[in-house]
Amino acid sequence: EDVPSQTFDNKDYFCGKETFPVYESIFTEEGETIRKIAIEIEKPPQIEIHVWTIRKGILHHFYVEKLSKREFEELPYFKLITRTTLSQWKIFSEGEAQISQMCESRVCRTELEDLVKVLYLEKSEKGHC
Repeated sequence: EDVPSQTFDNKDYFCGKETFPVYESIFTEEGETIRKIAIEIEKPPQIEIHVWTIRKGILHHFYVEKLSKREFEELPYFKLITRTTLSQWKIFSEGEAQISQMCESRVCRTELEDLVKVLYLEKSEKGHC
């Protein structure tokens, strides 16, 4: 049963924690997939974009870039996929660092997919606040 979400100052809260929008962009070209996961942070106001370049299932290149909201709004292909808390984003970032080392020499499709799932807040957790 869904609990109505609380809204303060047009922000979403999850178990009393502020949530931030997460965007995704997936672009495939010549056997290479570029997957970008972005979070919109308010202080300082910026977008942090994590870029993965995947060739034949192997993570070839990974880096992070930061943009202003205005620069981000000009980028095509991004769609809102969820909202997450900063603590979940930290888990995502730490897992990403481990995966980037682990997946330099082997296929890691499922690991990358599972990592993105960390960002989705489970509805069942609402009862465990």
